[in-house]
Amino acid sequence: MDISLSGRAAIVTGGSKGLGYAIAMRFAQSGADVVICSRGREALDKAVTEIKAQAKGRVIGVAGDVAVPADITRIYDEAVKAFGKVDIVVNNAGTSRNLAFEDLTDEIWREDMDQKVFAAIRMTRVAWKGMKERKWGRVINVLNIGSKAPRAGSAPTTISRAAGAALTKVLSHEGAPHNILVNAMLVGFIESNQHVVRAAKEGIELSEYVARRTKDIPLKRIGKAEEFANLACFLVSDQASYITGTAINVDGGHSPVM
Repeated sequence: MDISLSGRAAIVTGGSKGLGYAIAMRFAQSGADVVICSRGREALDKAVTEIKAQAKGRVIGVAGDVAVPADITRIYDEAVKAFGKVDIVVNNAGTSRNLAFEDLTDEIWREDMDQKVFAAIRMTRVAWKGMKERKWGRVINVLNIGSKAPRAGSAPTTISRAAGAALTKVLSHEGAPHNILVNAMLVGFIESNQHVVRAAKEGIELSEYVARRTKDIPLKRIGKAEEFANLACFLVSDQASYITGTAINVDGGHSPVM
């Protein structure tokens, strides 16, 4: 299937590395104008240079912290200044933090909710009016499979991601009359720098860490960021015009919940 996003403008949060980078790259390769944002200027500039080299659309980077309301507004305003509109929002920014419940302070809860739940609310909210006026919009909330099947010690991440799933469903109903489609993509075990860090913390080679993590995955392998990005590209295209309010596992069959 040849997907064209020509004429569309997108914001991808957490777009300088990992899944966000892969999504921004795929959108740009498909003709979209793309704003990528992240907190680190150096990584952001590097990502913009690399994506521009393969882009059919325009690409800019805006440094900012999505947990800060003023930064959300600034990122959106920069996107509109550059491209005239925002058709697509991918709420991808956020780390995976897993602790025992008794170790979670109010501060940790607030930080996690600000970075994930409120960031998605605020970024979608600033783009929503324009999407309604143009009768076209796409929102993807990047969550994880724990939002459907949380386990012990997985808070606060699975809690905030579950809230993101509820947000997705609410927005899908409210957006439907205006041709705004809202979906969630749930991350399983997919290639990421965080796995390198975790393997190092456990004092084992990355290959051993991957082998341990993939033994219970039906496909018996780690996913690729590009595979995740391919689904994102489809969901924001006109080819996915009858898909909304859904949360899709991208996990090689790992989740016990469909």
